[in-house]
Amino acid sequence: MNSSLILSNILNPPVLFFFLGMLAIFVKSDLEIPAPLPKLFSLYLLLAIGFKGGYELGESGISQEVLITLFAAVVMACGIPIYSFFILKIKLDTYNAAAIAATYGSTSAVTFITAQSFLKVLNINTNGYMVAALALMESPAIIMGILLIKIFNRNKTEETENQTGFWQEVLKEAFLNGSVFLLIGSVIIGILTGEKGWEKLQPFTQGIFYGVLSFFLLDMGMVAARRIKDLGNTGSFLIIFSILMPVANAIVGIIIAKVIGIPQGNALLFAVLCASASYIAVPAAMRITVPEANPSLYVSMALALTFPFNIIVGIPLYMNIVKAIGIGM
Repeated sequence: MNSSLILSNILNPPVLFFFLGMLAIFVKSDLEIPAPLPKLFSLYLLLAIGFKGGYELGESGISQEVLITLFAAVVMACGIPIYSFFILKIKLDTYNAAAIAATYGSTSAVTFITAQSFLKVLNINTNGYMVAALALMESPAIIMGILLIKIFNRNKTEETENQTGFWQEVLKEAFLNGSVFLLIGSVIIGILTGEKGWEKLQPFTQGIFYGVLSFFLLDMGMVAARRIKDLGNTGSFLIIFSILMPVANAIVGIIIAKVIGIPQGNALLFAVLCASASYIAVPAAMRITVPEANPSLYVSMALALTFPFNIIVGIPLYMNIVKAIGIGM
């Protein structure tokens, strides 16, 4: 793998702030970001990438390439939880296996943003419809996780199935979860307002974007460093899964990108979407719909291992694979 790609990614200011956050915890600094702010940063990032993606999608229009890519994204969001579930069932019960599988079938918006920043440094263009792919991949994984539990725990979930409104709650968490709702809504607003809307919001959605991202990753570094301790009791199986599964999912995504013929930048973003794991939307949904699963497993795996692996090593690695199989600009 080209070490210069890794170096350029690591020397990206937001990524360095992630390391700074981890260092603050390791050296026991009293650095702290007040509780409401990380949530605000997260909402801002979702609004900004959604609005920009919607604007670019409106400018480019809905082509065959767009529809095929979005269809492939939904297929991967449904497929990854299924084969991940059967791998996880080797060591885990149905509830935890399904919750973790759903986490890895969904996406990380911040990993996606980091990949966009990486491509910007390399002067490689991407299309706005990839943000729509990001939005579409959130909800199917949640639904697949619930379905897997119902299929493989039929007797144990019989009472749950008879509860009034259970599926309404599942669908509400899948499609009306705050993160998903804001991202999809921002995409739609970006499409509807077009050029005029973009000109008005550009100073807000672009001018301060990387500053907010740096603050957010600083906080994520602190959270990830704290979560690493939770993984000490899980054994090597889940640690290995947290690293190897993203790579395997990325390779599948890159092969699909090659088959459907999307350009290099979009191929990397598609690989990153397949490789990332949700630590916001899916955990929030799983805590409500699958209380039997242990949140310290799926949150810690996604945030303390998969997230830093992807932003440090994964993104450059996937870029090298994209180039190696001949996906052009």
